[in-house]
Amino acid sequence: MTEEIRKEEFKIDGTELLKKVKEIIKEGDARRIIIDHEGKTLLEVPLTVGVAGVTALAVFAPTLVAIGAIAGLITRCTLIVEKVERAE
Repeated sequence: MTEEIRKEEFKIDGTELLKKVKEIIKEGDARRIIIDHEGKTLLEVPLTVGVAGVTALAVFAPTLVAIGAIAGLITRCTLIVEKVERAE
């Protein structure tokens, strides 16, 4: 079985950032989240494999607070989500 990492990019407003990150965490299939602003990485968060849903939100609560603070300071950013595709 091989793994391939796929990246998705979302150009979003700072006000939408926290909502989108919570949505991605709940889905549970992301490996890493990167918040980029004007070509500079502001935050890179590795996500634990196997933690999804409400449990994941509790585990990542401190990270969500940091993301909320970033969202209050920026107007536009790029949210990069790394997901693992498993092929047999």
